[in-house]
Amino acid sequence: MRRTAWLFPGQGAQRRGMGRDLFDRYPEAMAAADRILGFSVRELCLDDSGGRLTDTRYLQPALFVVNELTRRAYAAREPAPDYLAGHSLGEYNALLAADAFDFETGLALVARRGELMGRATGGAMTAVVGPGVARIAGLLAEAGVDDVDLANLNSAEQVVLSGPAESLRRAAGAVTAAGAGRCVPLRVSAAFHSRHMADAAREFAAFLDGFELRDPRIPVIANVTARPYRPGEVRRLLAAQVHSAVRWSESMRHLLAQGVHKVAEQGPGRVLTGLWDAAVKDAANGPAPEPQAAAGSAPGPAEAEEAADGVSAAGRAAPAVPGSVPAFGLASAVPGSVPAVGLASAAPASAPAAGLAPSPSRAGAAAGPAAPGSGRLADGMTTLTPERLGSAAFRADYGVRYAYLAGSMYKGIASTELVARMARAGLLGYFGTGGLRTERIEAAITTLRGELGPDGGFGMNLLHALHDPELEESTVRLFLRHGVRFVEASGFTRPTRALVLYRLSRAHRDGAGRAVAPNRLLAKVSRPEVATAFMEPAPEALVRSLLDDGLLSAAEAEAGRALPLAGEVCAEADSGGHTDAAVAYTLMPAMTGLRDRIVAERGYPDGIRIGAAGGLGAPEGLAAAFVLGADFVVTGSVNQCTPQAGTSDTVKDLLAQADVQDTGYAPAGDMFEIGARVQVLGRGTLFAARANKLYQVYRQYDGLESIDAKLRRTIEEGWFRRDLEQVWKETREYYLRVGRPQEVERAEQDPRHRMALVFRWYFVHSTRMAMRGDPAERVNYQIHTGPAIGAFNRFAAGTALADWRNRHVDAVAEALMAGAAQVLRDRFSALGR
Repeated sequence: MRRTAWLFPGQGAQRRGMGRDLFDRYPEAMAAADRILGFSVRELCLDDSGGRLTDTRYLQPALFVVNELTRRAYAAREPAPDYLAGHSLGEYNALLAADAFDFETGLALVARRGELMGRATGGAMTAVVGPGVARIAGLLAEAGVDDVDLANLNSAEQVVLSGPAESLRRAAGAVTAAGAGRCVPLRVSAAFHSRHMADAAREFAAFLDGFELRDPRIPVIANVTARPYRPGEVRRLLAAQVHSAVRWSESMRHLLAQGVHKVAEQGPGRVLTGLWDAAVKDAANGPAPEPQAAAGSAPGPAEAEEAADGVSAAGRAAPAVPGSVPAFGLASAVPGSVPAVGLASAAPASAPAAGLAPSPSRAGAAAGPAAPGSGRLADGMTTLTPERLGSAAFRADYGVRYAYLAGSMYKGIASTELVARMARAGLLGYFGTGGLRTERIEAAITTLRGELGPDGGFGMNLLHALHDPELEESTVRLFLRHGVRFVEASGFTRPTRALVLYRLSRAHRDGAGRAVAPNRLLAKVSRPEVATAFMEPAPEALVRSLLDDGLLSAAEAEAGRALPLAGEVCAEADSGGHTDAAVAYTLMPAMTGLRDRIVAERGYPDGIRIGAAGGLGAPEGLAAAFVLGADFVVTGSVNQCTPQAGTSDTVKDLLAQADVQDTGYAPAGDMFEIGARVQVLGRGTLFAARANKLYQVYRQYDGLESIDAKLRRTIEEGWFRRDLEQVWKETREYYLRVGRPQEVERAEQDPRHRMALVFRWYFVHSTRMAMRGDPAERVNYQIHTGPAIGAFNRFAAGTALADWRNRHVDAVAEALMAGAAQVLRDRFSALGR
């Protein structure tokens, strides 16, 4: 049977002008690519005024897009192929064509791939061309070169070696002296497709775990095995690709053996077509000797399954992120540094920079030399990346790439979609449970478990229920029943039974006698006395109460006495929503000093990590937080203006127009009577002014009946648009319906409490109208936000992220963290001049 195959080129095939005839034909794909990548693929390919087509961080995603559009155009006029194959980066296009994942997932994988490649340094690659390449393995062994791998086996007369630069020079000398071929160094920054990519490999393996990868619908020849993917192999073989040779010539021979007689190259250039022609010629002339892998090289097909699982036959760890080495004969590129995903103008994430190591108490370790990867300033200001900001122990405990969290926003504004997207990016977010019934919260947990799997990382918020402690405890019991490991506690002024129950459940002593609490509690605080309560062990009275009720065991209580109530305490400066308007520059030193004292006194085995929140909307803000000693950062307002946020497009439009001065303060609806405040958007809405007036009325009058007639008319007709008695009727019915008749009884006996409940209705109503985007109620929108949104708007101005529709929550994280690393590099470099 005469069969066909489509081949996709890898890095090195790129050229200026590629895709010119394709971009206008596929506007939706181009819009999706620009949104995800944060730069214009069209401008890069057609203009390339900045020379970025020689920069891995840009060229790999751009080539992926052009390859895919070429395929779509070809598929519109030709039948589907029998087989697919791609050279290195091109393998992702082959898998996309085979429906192993969708276009957006492919872009995310390739963007991360380019990021990790761009960060790799310290190795080199050399192409060998000539009739004697089959002898290379033996020549290297004779020369005592045992740390060089065969990275690309492109044809019977063309291979690429990968390894340390000095070893490659020795290898080239041995090859040349034996007359085995001509050696040409390639312009790359690291030893791709070799054992020397282990560190980047491990990161990519974890990243792959966040995605759904399907079995190909059309056979795809894997670079690692030179055979079609078998069921369930996509994730494992992509994870093995970086340390494995691209067995291209063997892949072409397999296609010939399957009856393939025609190939179509789907992308710029004709290099793969030339290699196919060479394979056909070799087959016609009889089998050519195949180059044998040098010691330590990637495993062959029979060994690939073992290697993909983590250890090759040689016993080394199997790396897990694909590199991209061009087929020799193509213009090769020098991998550049990592872009901030979604922000083309952001600082490269891998730019050398001064680092800041977490303090010993933050890491819970004894003082001593910085561990590898600590990012300490003494490292020479050359290795800081977003992954090195903050505490390494925090990243390990939370299972995240960055010491960065997306904080909760109430009523599900921090939605399941937002939290799931963070998890798939190797980050963590907290679902916003505030104001939701337990049924809604349980449905959110079920959704997240279904999307992310049993081991998917996500957190849930626990908002202090001042008037309903039972709601707190029932919510915590729900968390425990579903195995929620990460909880963000907000709005608390003191420990409660619910918090102690969560933290101490499953606490125990390990084999070494150390107290361990599997449940991670992060407490957001703004005052030192509140922070102290969370840094100390749980109050004994609350522990005893839970023991008496049978909710804690004696072993859990005993272990809990050796642990802080919260392992992470986040210093919340002036922020959106509930706020004490604290100043980060004074709050952070107070919190870190308090932590250091308590950890020293208590001798906690893992210390306490201090986070920073509030006002974090620009890279400079995050950089300042890390300089002030933050082990991690928590963002909030910036995430409300993302496609994943569970609020209306109208609200997002308003937020995207805000500047740093466009916020105001209003009473908190859930703590109305005690005068607690929230920070809200002031521009485009009258909520703050009206809410403050309602609190003034509450303080001035004894009940609804005593309110001045003119003022009451203004409230009823202008603000509430219904009379106060009707509001009370709705409020009364609500409390009876949810099983809180005591509120109704108290209100009917206490006119001021009745007035408070009626006024609190306005806070619920104003939030609901904002989330719905009701245009008739725009002046009443209650939108919790801080100045950080204005800072981010300024940061994103003039880039793709200026449009909130491009501000995916993980892209915001990447842009801020990459920018923070660059800011630190620039500032410390300037200090050294």
